[in-house]
Amino acid sequence: MQTKLTGRLKKSNNFLIPCFGTIILSLFLSFSHISYAQDEEGPSSDQSIVKNGESLFKGNCTVCHGIDEVIIGPALRDIHERRNEEWIYAFIKNSQKVIKSGDEYAVELYNQYNKTLMTSFDFSDEELNAILTYIKDESSKEVQVLVADASQSIGDGQGGSSVASDNFYLSLGLNLVLLLIIIFVLFRFTNLSKKYVILKDNQSKGKLLDDKDLEIVENRFDFKKFLRSNKFVGVASFIFIGVFVKSCIDGLYTVGIQQNYQPTQPIAFSHKIHAGQYEIDCNYCHTGVNISKSANIPSVNICMNCHNAINTDKPEIQKILTAYEENRPIEWVRVHNLPDLAYFNHKQHVAVGGLDCATCHGPIEEMDVVYQYSELTMGWCINCHRETEVNAKGNDYYKKLVELHNSSSKKPMKVEDIGGLECSKCHY
Repeated sequence: MQTKLTGRLKKSNNFLIPCFGTIILSLFLSFSHISYAQDEEGPSSDQSIVKNGESLFKGNCTVCHGIDEVIIGPALRDIHERRNEEWIYAFIKNSQKVIKSGDEYAVELYNQYNKTLMTSFDFSDEELNAILTYIKDESSKEVQVLVADASQSIGDGQGGSSVASDNFYLSLGLNLVLLLIIIFVLFRFTNLSKKYVILKDNQSKGKLLDDKDLEIVENRFDFKKFLRSNKFVGVASFIFIGVFVKSCIDGLYTVGIQQNYQPTQPIAFSHKIHAGQYEIDCNYCHTGVNISKSANIPSVNICMNCHNAINTDKPEIQKILTAYEENRPIEWVRVHNLPDLAYFNHKQHVAVGGLDCATCHGPIEEMDVVYQYSELTMGWCINCHRETEVNAKGNDYYKKLVELHNSSSKKPMKVEDIGGLECSKCHY
């Protein structure tokens, strides 16, 4: 009797854990399936083309064109209805060629907009298609707004979401069935346990349980006892101390480091547009890079060289115009701050060393809002001096040093070989 009960109890006990695990896994997969189905509903292939077209349009066209706004050139809403794709693509690639061909529409545009020539773009057919798809999408939005309320409830409630919903309810039903089975097993498990207790109480009557059966009946997990055990306390203490010490060390190493510092500027100036899209040289705005200790912050006059005529109606440009009219500087927030105890000279590094701006400032041409790209710590500077070869091109003084160095060493001359690690170079 007791042997059969032991076997049945073992089977019941071994059955419970997989069942619970199956329910949890099944529910997780159900919700994951719904999320996946919703994700599939999201960006379609058409939407990805529109998104790519939006990026190209904003990066190349918004300076002169808007969808509904006339800037330097005409508004582009419904341009695909006025001209065919072949004409649009040809005009974007080389507007001057289309105008010189005598095309009436192109000549009319040219005369209407002060005979301003449009920049020629070397876009691929795929990129041109993406831009036109974006313009078509933007052109149709007025109609979409009118029918959005009527169609949203229909469109959102059908399609992929209904399939995901059906699958979810099917999975939920299967889980409920499995849960009922577990409840039944638990009920049977309870009855078996009661029978064992009865057998245990009747040991004096000759119905004895052997040691293995007693171990199964009396084997219970004591959570409080586990928490008070030396092993648990030891492991938990070790993890806590390790995390605490690691956090302290990381905190000490970050003292004085402002990497990724990205303050909000008084005017939303985008280096991505100016240095990236229009490829304006850094020296045009930061005039002191090659001749001064500091790169200097651009004055309002430099901004006005372009924006006295370009985008003067934009809110951010209006701030520049106001500062110019009131004869006051723009209070730009400094991003790269070295401590007062350190000496750094832009001229030495840019004009003499021939370093590119990106060496320290990172991909400025990709930043809408500038942030501190490098650590600018003492160790970072020293490593640069150890790894950077001396640029002797066009400098007779360094050229002689390089020749002298090469006569006694096979390794190229680095900055550290000409005193780049001396304390007085940066701390005086």
